[in-house]
This record gives sequence, C-alpha cells and structure tokens, in this order.
Amino acid sequence: MSATPTASAAPPRPASTPGPDVVRLDPNRHVPGVRRPGFAQVLHAEWVKFWTVRSTGWSLGLLFLLGAGLTTLICWAVAEDLAAGDTGESPASFITWGLLFSQLTALALGTLVVTSEYGTGMIRASVTAVPRRGRVVAAKALLLTGVLFVAGVVTAVIGYLGGNWFLDREGVGLALSEDGVLRALLGNGLYLAGLGLFALALGLLIRHTAAALTIGMALVLVVGNLAYALPGTWGEWVAKLMPGNAGGSVAQVAPFSGGAVLAPWTGFAVFCAEVAVLLLVAVLAFRRRDA
Repeated sequence: MSATPTASAAPPRPASTPGPDVVRLDPNRHVPGVRRPGFAQVLHAEWVKFWTVRSTGWSLGLLFLLGAGLTTLICWAVAEDLAAGDTGESPASFITWGLLFSQLTALALGTLVVTSEYGTGMIRASVTAVPRRGRVVAAKALLLTGVLFVAGVVTAVIGYLGGNWFLDREGVGLALSEDGVLRALLGNGLYLAGLGLFALALGLLIRHTAAALTIGMALVLVVGNLAYALPGTWGEWVAKLMPGNAGGSVAQVAPFSGGAVLAPWTGFAVFCAEVAVLLLVAVLAFRRRDA
C-alpha cells in the first residue's frame, strides 16, 4: 500500500520587522559646533590657575609682610628722631615706607602670571581652549589688578595703623583727615596694580621668568634711582618719567627730600600711559607669535 504524497507545507513567511530608525541631521541646524568659552568662563579658568599655584600665596604673603611690617618697623625706629627733628624728613614720608620693598613682590606676581605658563607649557593649552588671545590677556589683567589693588590697600592701611601708633606716641602722628593720607593709602593699591600689569606685559614680551623679573626690577628700582644722577633739567625730567618714580608718587603722602617727582595724580597718569603702551605692544606680540 503506497502512501499518498502530500504537498509540503510552505515555510512561514517571517513577520515584517520595522527597519532601524534613521535620523537625518542637517549639519547647518542639528550638529553642534565648537563652543568657544565666553569671558566669564575664561576669567573663572584664570582664577583657578591663579590660586592653585604656590607662588600666589607666597607673593601676597611677602607683599603684606614687607609692606606693612617694614613700615611699622621703620616708624618705630625713627619716631624719636622725627620728633626731635634730627632726620631732616617729614613723618609723612615714612607712613608708606614699606612700599619700596612690597613693589618687588607685585612685580614678581605679575611676571609669574604669564611666564609660569610658558615654563610648564600650559600656555599652549590656554590658547588652544581660547583662540582669542586678547581675551586670555584681558582675563589675566583683570584678575591680577583686582587682587593687587585689594592687597595693596589692605597692606597700606595695616602699615599706617602700625607705624602711626609709634609716631603718635612721639607726638608726630598723622590723622587720616590730613592732606594726602587717604590718597596715599588708596594710591598704594593703584600703584601695585599698575606694577602688576607692567610686569605682565614684560612677561608676555620676554616669556622667561628670570629675565622679565630682572628687567622689571632694573627699570623700576635701579635705573629710576640712577636717573637722578643725570645732569641738568633733562636729567631731572628723565628721572621723573621713569615708571617707578612717576607711579610711586601717588602712594606717598610726602616724597623724601632729594628726589624730584611729579604731582601724585599727574605722575600716576604718566605711569598708566607707559603701562598701556607696553601692554599694547605685548598683546600684539602675543597674538602674532607661536605659543
């Protein structure tokens, strides 16, 4: 008996499955471009870099110690002689005396803000993240001047309070209401902030810590004082226009005898113009040169 052949059942057709989702992107609308950080983000980044290096704390600590500490110390040392009239100087000349040394730390801090990044190679990362180099310089300058202004005013006020206590005991103290005292305390912050910008510009131009710091100190302290030895009226004007002599007058209640200086606000205006020219040259060089 033969089996009756049966027709083989047709294989089941697979159920239709939906194809993969296809997302079509318009490159002009849906693909995000490179987000360039705004000035607030750049300023925040500079803030973090500024306060995470040890040199910042050391520099500001030395600025306070030299500015306030030495002012108090010198007033203690000369108070009796000032009262007796043996020094030939006004007590007002000593009330911000520590500025002579605290300006060194302002120069160092302003230099290191830039040259420390060149030394470690961090400057390449900075200009890669922020292609607009002028924005980087502006953030560094704003942060540096703000910190140095506050530090300079606080240092000057503490130095005044400490030094004036010894002067008052000898009857030659200065009240805050006396002519030039408040201006000098405020001017201490303004001058140190300007010196920081001056050093920052040198750092951008020279890109080497030791060289930039040496040139800055030489121009402010050494050449500025040697210029008084130049003969004639022209020599006197050269000395008056040197950065340290022009800018420092706003931070003094009264200058020491033997050194002609410009009027306080006139000298500070000249100093600001010198710093602005140097900073402009530095920014142009920073934009054109490789990091």
